[in-house]
Amino acid sequence: MRRLCFSLLVMVATLGTAVAGEADVVGAEAVREGDGTWRFRVTVRHADEGWDHYADRWQVVAPDGRVLGTRVLLHPHETEQPFTRSLGGVTIPDGIGRVVIRAHDSVHGDGGAEIEVELSR
Repeated sequence: MRRLCFSLLVMVATLGTAVAGEADVVGAEAVREGDGTWRFRVTVRHADEGWDHYADRWQVVAPDGRVLGTRVLLHPHETEQPFTRSLGGVTIPDGIGRVVIRAHDSVHGDGGAEIEVELSR
């Protein structure tokens, strides 16, 4: 009986993880600021389940894989989906005309839908 209960508990925990899935970037825009840095406004969708499984950051990534900026998300957004947050002061090196925005969640890591953003200079 104990073994059956444990197996059911593991199955329920696994199903809970599968339901939330990975964090997806569903919208992004970039604006060049007067000082030459960039401000990104990014919309993320994730079925946050509280502190144990939530979208915990998004990143601006160069074509060569370098992370140029990270917006840390300080809490779950269970009742606000999708949600939008900004990050300013991102320095984009000369010669880079596009970046990828990717999201991360506390269980799956990186891996959901990403968006490529063209940078108008």
